[in-house]
Amino acid sequence: QVRLMESGGGSVQAGGSLRLSCTASANMWRVTVMGWFRQAPGRERELVATITDGITNYGAAVKSRFTVSKVSGTDNIFLQMNSLKSDDTGVYYCYSRGLFRSWETSEREYWGQGTQVTVSM
Repeated sequence: QVRLMESGGGSVQAGGSLRLSCTASANMWRVTVMGWFRQAPGRERELVATITDGITNYGAAVKSRFTVSKVSGTDNIFLQMNSLKSDDTGVYYCYSRGLFRSWETSEREYWGQGTQVTVSM
């Protein structure tokens, strides 16, 4: 099994920046997609950004402000968040989907426990 561990959350003023990290406890045999989701109080979990074979995808609310990247040869990813707004406040979750071992036939999904990001006016 894979455990995803997020770090880098915290409190920042609007307009500031934060960098989140996600570290995987083990490399998967094949990763289909990794990325970040977030959930604000009273709202559903939403897509922030994903990365697949170097191709990135962003939620409309964060496009042009956030950047997702992946360390080559590992299942570790980052989320650089710039020009933060109060609406970016929430718990940010690292996500991964793929095959843990070569003999598996069904992909599995993994989630981290989340890291809190709070943006104040």
